[in-house]
Amino acid sequence: MSDYVVSARKYRPDTFESLIGQDNIAKTLKNSILRGQLAHAYLFCGPRGVGKTSTARIFAKTINCADPGPDLVPCGKCESCLSFQEGRSYCIHELDAASNNGVDDIKALMDQVQIPPQTGRYSVYIIDEVHMLSAAAFNAFLKTLEEPPAHAIFILATTEKHKILPTILSRCQTYDFNRIGVSDIVRNLRSIALRENVSIDDESLHVIAHKADGAMRDALTIFDQTVAFCGTEVRYEDVLRNLNVLDYEYCFRLTDAFLAGDYGGALLIFDEILSKGFNALYFISALGSHLRDLLVSRTGGLESLLDLPESLRRRYAGQAARCSVKFLYDALEICSQCEAGYRISSNQRLHIEFSLMKMAFLNAAPSAAVAESGRAARSTAATKSPDVAAAPANVPEPKPAEAPSPAPAAAAPERPAMQPAAPARRGGKSGAALSLSSLMSEEDEPAAKAPAVRQEAETSFPSDEEIVAKWQELSAMYRAQPRLSSALSTARLRLDGGVQDGRRLVEFSVVNEAQKKWIEEKVLRDLEAKFCSLTGCGALRLQPYVLPVEEETQERRYMPADKAEDLMNKNAEVRNLVVDLALDIK
Repeated sequence: MSDYVVSARKYRPDTFESLIGQDNIAKTLKNSILRGQLAHAYLFCGPRGVGKTSTARIFAKTINCADPGPDLVPCGKCESCLSFQEGRSYCIHELDAASNNGVDDIKALMDQVQIPPQTGRYSVYIIDEVHMLSAAAFNAFLKTLEEPPAHAIFILATTEKHKILPTILSRCQTYDFNRIGVSDIVRNLRSIALRENVSIDDESLHVIAHKADGAMRDALTIFDQTVAFCGTEVRYEDVLRNLNVLDYEYCFRLTDAFLAGDYGGALLIFDEILSKGFNALYFISALGSHLRDLLVSRTGGLESLLDLPESLRRRYAGQAARCSVKFLYDALEICSQCEAGYRISSNQRLHIEFSLMKMAFLNAAPSAAVAESGRAARSTAATKSPDVAAAPANVPEPKPAEAPSPAPAAAAPERPAMQPAAPARRGGKSGAALSLSSLMSEEDEPAAKAPAVRQEAETSFPSDEEIVAKWQELSAMYRAQPRLSSALSTARLRLDGGVQDGRRLVEFSVVNEAQKKWIEEKVLRDLEAKFCSLTGCGALRLQPYVLPVEEETQERRYMPADKAEDLMNKNAEVRNLVVDLALDIK
């Protein structure tokens, strides 16, 4: 037990060739050694576990080796290499800036820098987590860092480059380390598993690599944890249970439910995921990644963007072939909005469930049998509609081209509304899962019957004189809104529009397009409802139109007396007021 060494230390890189995922940095450092162009200060930046300290050790060991190999591989036999391997080297010094971050620690380092190396050519000082130094310590370090002795080389390592003073950055050669790719981590883990006689499949290795998030040290730590849990025979299910990782299977099942329009099944799968202890936000993030991989699989030429084993690639390609690009795009948008609003939602479970329902409704469509039954229902309504569509009593007979046509029969071929779908059955009980078409058809059915009901209720239209009289009453109802009241009282009515869809058209003039747009968007429905109430006829339709310029110019009043007379003609109350008070309008 005392001889056991964790994989992160046991398989730590010790040569430039064994570095993983940092080929450009290794090549640059090797070339600088070969050409004898060594800087006095280096800064290694990057996320955790990507090889910053390991690279610094390899560099320090290589430049002090007495007989390096042709590929700059340390010989391992000279005094410098042996002392480094045994941990007693006096020319390679490692400091932890997190625990030695004061001015006094830097002063001690400055005194130590003046001592030349006993073996080797350079004294290399590796300062890890250098961003933890205090501002005073950084300032005290500036002069020594800029002009150290010829034998001194500083290698600073940090995960937070933005915390380092610009004056320090300007004195160092900066190397930015990248996150290690999933394929590189899987390749290294596979070789380590062979050395350790551990049997593990590619799916499990990919789960570990994704969990490591680009850090090789984390991947090796997770690998040790998995081997401790599973033994030398590692199975995919055991890896998922040990690491508490959401299985790909859930996302595949959810996508199948979305494609079938089965939002009930999607909610049951989500409940199963929560019952196993998974975080809801982690779930929605995993679902978004799954939809992204489906979109990538469906698009040719993007195979390199998938970090998946070959078996999963084939499965993703199979499901992606059944998804349209629009469905995947809309589902990704819903998923992104759900993830963004999760933390501010007061009912987070309902927030996610509502998003799952919206995704299930994206791809729903009525069946052919249900559509046929809907066409039969519309045909029956069209047969009955001529009996209930009575001719108006007080309106002149319109031209044949403008003859009223029954609304349901006319709308049938132009408006293919969603028809009711038979509710899906699960477990022998009906109604366990409803499709989108059944929900939408229940809302559309009253709307489809509305024109026929209206025609049965309304058998006559008001006369032109009654419409004009009631129009003045309508304008008086809006005295609290002077602009609207003035526009209505001065409007010109056109009553020759005939009947359209069983409703008589009443057009009224407005001054310009802006006023027309404002009335249509803000008050037209309210005007129509009140006007129908005043006339006692619910089959009237109001429509504003812009008064032509020539007509407006011809009727324009210029003199005060003409304006007053026109106002009296249009407003009975003004005329009565002038008569009662005996006012002079000249």
